[in-house]
Amino acid sequence: MKPDFLTTDKKESFSSWKFRTLMNWYPMYFGTGGKILFWASDSSELHLRLRLNIWTYNFVGTIFGGSLFSAADPFYMLMLYKALGSKYVVWDRSASIRFRKPGRSTLYAKYLITEDDFSQIKKSVEEKGDTTHNFTILWMDKDQVVYAEIERQCYIAEKNFYQQKKGDTQSAKLEFKLGRK
Repeated sequence: MKPDFLTTDKKESFSSWKFRTLMNWYPMYFGTGGKILFWASDSSELHLRLRLNIWTYNFVGTIFGGSLFSAADPFYMLMLYKALGSKYVVWDRSASIRFRKPGRSTLYAKYLITEDDFSQIKKSVEEKGDTTHNFTILWMDKDQVVYAEIERQCYIAEKNFYQQKKGDTQSAKLEFKLGRK
């Protein structure tokens, strides 16, 4: 049973259910021990679960830090990618984790991208061509006690701007290697 803080008024469509199910069976994600419990049809909300089990426990019998980190890995990037559409390029830029307590029980994470987040991202990309946005992920137990905090930074750009920037960077690297700069 999901904890109360994972209740939502959002709906999951057949398409988002199918994507969630495929992601749960994707070998790279399955191996983390994490499970996606919910993926909103508009990709603005996602819920995860991570249990202490044979896949996730460490030498001292708590949830392995690598499981906490990897089970939370791709989702803000994927959510932005799906929500913003093909006009944008989205990459994870950086991530860090802060362990608060050893995890000895099932932990949960709730991802949320608000309308304000989407507006701010779109406005910044419109003005500058690209932007970065920081998100925080909290691994919590059913009583909302925080066990780990993950900071993720996503890079978002308008596709044509990104292609131009990428081309300029690659050209500059090639010219430098050839001794032209």
